[in-house]
Amino acid sequence: LQEFISITVRDPRVYKQDIWHMYLDYEICLETNSMCFRKKWSSVRRRYSEFVWLRQSLQQNALIMYELPKLPPWLPFFHLRSPEQVALRMKGLQMFLELVVQSPLLLSDSRLHLFLQSKLSVGRMERCAQGRTRYTVAEAIHRSKELFSLRMVWCGIFESILISDMCIAIVPDNR
Repeated sequence: LQEFISITVRDPRVYKQDIWHMYLDYEICLETNSMCFRKKWSSVRRRYSEFVWLRQSLQQNALIMYELPKLPPWLPFFHLRSPEQVALRMKGLQMFLELVVQSPLLLSDSRLHLFLQSKLSVGRMERCAQGRTRYTVAEAIHRSKELFSLRMVWCGIFESILISDMCIAIVPDNR
């Protein structure tokens, strides 16, 4: 059986923090039979800023030995409700992750695994990777499975808006 790692970036959601501040996150679905991953299937939600953190973290680990793939550019006038801009960014984020998981060096970085398979914030991922938490990387990944089940109970409160063929949900920010 040939090893595979399949990553999909999908389901963009817009969150309102208050009247003026909104942000977008994306669902990252991972399916694999690779021994490198603890879970064979996972789903997490991440913001663009978390992708930026991941790339910077991986670059520190790789040093000059490996040139990391680029992220789609940050656009000062990125329009959260523009299906074309959102779709283009999603495609770029997916390409970034697909290239990252092809590198054995980058696959050995625990921050990549926490990013793809845990619900931890950037700060907690960093502390966990440095061994400065009461839980291990494996425990953080395993624990996120339980949180995923709890989160599914709340799915009914999302208000969805259909924009062309892409669904963008607007939900209150309860993080």
